[in-house]
Amino acid sequence: MSFATGSSCWPDVWLAATARGVSSCGDFLAATALTLALQSAGAGGLAVSGLLLAATLPLVALAPLTGRLADRVDSRTLLVVAGLAQSGICAALAYATTPALVLVLVALLATGLAVTQPVLAALVPVMVRAEDLPRAGALNQTAGTLGALAGPALAGLLVGQYGTRVPLLVDAVSYLALVVAALLIRTRRGGRAATAAAGIAVATPAWRLRRDPMLLVMIGSVAAVVGAVGAINVIEVFFIRETLNSSTTVYGLVTGAWTAGIVLGAWLFARVARRLADDGALLGAGLLLLGCCCLAVLVSAAVPTAWLLVPIWLVGGTANGGDNVFNNLLLARRVPAAARGRAFAVFGAAVQGAAMGGYLVGGLLLAVADPRPLVVGCGVVGLLVVAALAGPVRRAVRAERAAVAEWGGEKGPLLYRMR
Repeated sequence: MSFATGSSCWPDVWLAATARGVSSCGDFLAATALTLALQSAGAGGLAVSGLLLAATLPLVALAPLTGRLADRVDSRTLLVVAGLAQSGICAALAYATTPALVLVLVALLATGLAVTQPVLAALVPVMVRAEDLPRAGALNQTAGTLGALAGPALAGLLVGQYGTRVPLLVDAVSYLALVVAALLIRTRRGGRAATAAAGIAVATPAWRLRRDPMLLVMIGSVAAVVGAVGAINVIEVFFIRETLNSSTTVYGLVTGAWTAGIVLGAWLFARVARRLADDGALLGAGLLLLGCCCLAVLVSAAVPTAWLLVPIWLVGGTANGGDNVFNNLLLARRVPAAARGRAFAVFGAAVQGAAMGGYLVGGLLLAVADPRPLVVGCGVVGLLVVAALAGPVRRAVRAERAAVAEWGGEKGPLLYRMR
């Protein structure tokens, strides 16, 4: 699986995590600022969903290209170039005035994210030993979610005081942290590192997702659930601001509760993940956690005030964080090192593509229904999808264990690559 062969390089892990946290804060700062600006200007659900679609489409459409770039081009080069480009684009976004230009710049900003996400995700397993991966993954996820936690709260404060320009300029500066970290991180992949590993790549057949039923089911499950409840990302701003009559500051703080739960879940379930050597157990536990996320969405529809969302979304976020840890660990265990950039890009594209469907549905439904019943619908549909996925998950686990038994205890991922 090609993890670090000596001791884990924790300074590199911390650098990557810090860069991800700062840039993530900027991402959510900009997204929340623009969303609040639209809602405050009287824009409807379709306008908000259009913004979210512009921020998501490049992650889906460019996944085949960016995944291969992450595996073949030097990671430092990609991070430096993408970080500088994103900083310049975000500075231009701060001064954009027409809606069409804003959407174009948001899409360009997401194009940089489509590059940096698989690069950073594939770098972490190379930095650490296999037994340290859950902890390193939790640290990386914690940094990202802390940034995502701070971003909306900061946006709620800054938009109320200064409008959208100041938050977007702060975001432009945040991308420079990615550039600095890229220059300081010693661990690298792609470029000459990929060439040096060519001998291993020749001996191993090319990775294909369809050859690993367990990964196929895992990615399909997450995408299906995200598609089922994805409309909540459009609906929540209207639910909190209009149905529950909350301010922009309260909106920023309340939405951060889910993100705070992700941090908690990452560390709680990292300990569990280290003890789960069976990939089938990881897959089944992940589906159960997805069900908990959907249940939290359903329960949140009953609250009379926005502050009661905080404990509910904290629980949902904790389940979300645990599922993220399990998914990343499954990908790192089962995908050859030379193909991890593409694997993470494929995973991200599947999830973001499903989310796009949810954004569009949310925008359309807000034109004909109130936010509260739509929140109920998101939770119910999500739970039904989780129940429907129980059968495919069970069959994939049984097939995996049968393959392991057939080959005398060898791990399933190796079997699927050999066949």
